[in-house]
Amino acid sequence: MARAPLLQLSDIALTFGGDPVFEDLSLVVQPGDRVALVGRNGSGKSTLMKVMAGLVLPDSGTRVASPGVQVGYMEQDPTMAGFATLGDYAASGLDVDEAYKVEMVAEGLKFDPAGDVNTASGGERRRAALAKLMAEAPELMLLDEPTNHLDIEAIAWLEQELKQTRAAFVLISHDRAFLRALTRATLWIDRGAVRRAEQGFDGFEEWRDKIWEEEDQQRHKLNRKIKAEARWAVEGISARRTRNQGRLRALQDLRAEKASQIKRQGTAAMAFDGGSTSGKKVVEATGLTKSFDGKQIVQGLDLTVQRGDRIAFVGPNGVGKTTLIKMLLGQVAPDAGTVKLGTNLDIAVFDQSRAALNADMTLWENLANDPELGVSGKSDQIMVRGTPKHVVGYLKEFLFNEAQARAPVKSLSGGEKARLLLARLMARESNLLVLDEPTNDLDIETLDLLQDILGDYDGTVLLVSHDRDFLDRVATTTIAMEGNGQAVVYAGGWTDYRAQRGGDFLESKEASKPLAKKDKTPEKKTNAGLSFTEKHRLEALPGVIDKLTAEISKLEELLADPELFTKHPLKFEKATDALIARQNALSDAEEEWLTLEEKAG
Repeated sequence: MARAPLLQLSDIALTFGGDPVFEDLSLVVQPGDRVALVGRNGSGKSTLMKVMAGLVLPDSGTRVASPGVQVGYMEQDPTMAGFATLGDYAASGLDVDEAYKVEMVAEGLKFDPAGDVNTASGGERRRAALAKLMAEAPELMLLDEPTNHLDIEAIAWLEQELKQTRAAFVLISHDRAFLRALTRATLWIDRGAVRRAEQGFDGFEEWRDKIWEEEDQQRHKLNRKIKAEARWAVEGISARRTRNQGRLRALQDLRAEKASQIKRQGTAAMAFDGGSTSGKKVVEATGLTKSFDGKQIVQGLDLTVQRGDRIAFVGPNGVGKTTLIKMLLGQVAPDAGTVKLGTNLDIAVFDQSRAALNADMTLWENLANDPELGVSGKSDQIMVRGTPKHVVGYLKEFLFNEAQARAPVKSLSGGEKARLLLARLMARESNLLVLDEPTNDLDIETLDLLQDILGDYDGTVLLVSHDRDFLDRVATTTIAMEGNGQAVVYAGGWTDYRAQRGGDFLESKEASKPLAKKDKTPEKKTNAGLSFTEKHRLEALPGVIDKLTAEISKLEELLADPELFTKHPLKFEKATDALIARQNALSDAEEEWLTLEEKAG
């Protein structure tokens, strides 16, 4: 016997007093559904989720939840008035004998239930809201960006929990790896309409592109038909005025059909300008050591950052990733060791806290009151990489309309705030980008674009992110920070790092802590004469050597082009530097392998 749907929306319309957000929207969520809800920033994903939760009432249409079905919604900005601690809030919907569930979930999500709600950060409050939902375990969970403010370890824990749950869930997330691992169906919001595909996010882009291709073909056929009918009307209307009025009306209908088509929104005109070239050596750190509030951030780290490097910093929240970057930039003094900055550096910083944006000011004012962009007061122009542009025109390049330009920043979605911050950042010339959690709240297409422009950026990138897919696509080097001062450098992105370390991220801590070069802690020796870390390093080195060899081969193939130097001198210089760096790294890796192999023997 077929089971009743958990939730059904029928003929939903919602306008918020302006253009329609949704019209004639209908959808069904069945028991056991695991659904990705995707769409552009500002397309209405969060609004639709609030309609599904019963928190926003539509202008027309019906919402029906099956009798006895509990629908749970993870609030983005939960109201905690009347609660003393985060744990009190998270346990507020539970019976007394179920309060232990909050402690269990809090351990996985890594927040303190005893934390004061008045001093808790936005991330802590969101984790408490997620813990509340997970502990209540409703039949249908509505999860709006649950991985924001979680580190990779907590994301892996949440992913495992959702894999095991018997509840249905609808999930909004920018984290591709998270969506691919969990979803079996996809809801796509596009220009006010919702389509459903009975396949997980892994097949979304192919499905979307096929729909867009079919749309383009239909639009092309319609345009051709309108042109043909219009030509007939001009050439033959006087001779056939009476009996062809129906054909004229059909032409008017075709034109009305074309007018009613909603054009797809283009991609933002994002670009980073490398500006002047920095020195070849961007940062050189030697014996870097730092403790903060009694906690060891880093101990004895040696690191050289070369021009063009894309270095990712990974590790649990609070381990000190941002502090280490500030030390490398000379903004925080180390307890021991030295940091030497290269020459001719122009640094641009994307701050995860969005502190550069004034929430009460308009988008226009946020751009027109920025000394770093060379503007102040009520200016209607800003300097965009050395060229004056009108504020509204520049905002339109980032998919904001004129009405939004005069609206306060606090009215924007999280993704739109991230896009505005990128607009400020990209107006500057820079040759060293510091990106601290740039992927939070961005939609998939903007993430794709950001990845592409970082690939073409001529400068150096220091990146903090918990988005595993983004790390794989962007990073050429990963620095793993896992506590107790351990900071170890690995070639490649997140997947490369895991492969080289030789273990799953959630394995025991004893087996997942390679030591930094200067750490003097004695290691347990294996029977072969190698320490535990050395044994894993020896096993990983062949993969590192193969990867470097393949990269060298590709670079040599590129440099073999005789026209590269004359037509693309900057690309030639960049490829040459990369080839030398990888040849040196290959030599070091081979020497290290020989040393460890001899020791093992």
